[in-house]
Amino acid sequence: MVVDVLRAFTTTAYAFDRGAKEIVLVSTTEEAFELRDRESDYLLIGEVNGLPIDGFNLPNSPSAIENLDLSNRRLVLRTTAGTQGVVLATQASQLLVSSLCVATATANYISRLNPEVVTFVETGVRPKGGGEEDAACADYIASLLLKSPISVQNVRNRVRESRAAAKFKNTESIDFPAADLQQALKIDCFQFAMTIERSDNLLILRSTHE
Repeated sequence: MVVDVLRAFTTTAYAFDRGAKEIVLVSTTEEAFELRDRESDYLLIGEVNGLPIDGFNLPNSPSAIENLDLSNRRLVLRTTAGTQGVVLATQASQLLVSSLCVATATANYISRLNPEVVTFVETGVRPKGGGEEDAACADYIASLLLKSPISVQNVRNRVRESRAAAKFKNTESIDFPAADLQQALKIDCFQFAMTIERSDNLLILRSTHE
């Protein structure tokens, strides 16, 4: 399972809540543009190093889409961390993505699968540090799988104090709005898991309700 709290898989969760049909995850901006060139109805969402991409419809931001009508829309998402983790997870037999807002639904989905091993890919982790928010989410989901849930408040505190969260605490930032952090902290606000289907060389993300 690939975890990205700030912001990729918080954004996808909000997109599904707003009615999105499916989200294709890609590694590069070029792939995103090529998909839209082939099928013009794709809506492009993403960032490079956290910043919006020229020519994309929307940034990688849950607050940018929370009030949109995305009913039956097909999206393409490119991010610097989250989608890269999915693209590189080539050996996974069953692939999910998660953030805090779908944590319990994700744990329930995994429990029904009853796999022998669950691997967490925390995409924010870097050699020089970081990724505390993704580690907190992974720890929370793992605790649910072990039926020994850890403190929700502790999880929120770890996310708030993470290195990645710092840039969202400047309320005047356009590219890193404080609302994105607040939405990422809404634990279990949606009741679906997000699963990856490999089809025609595409990585297609869909919501799976309990």
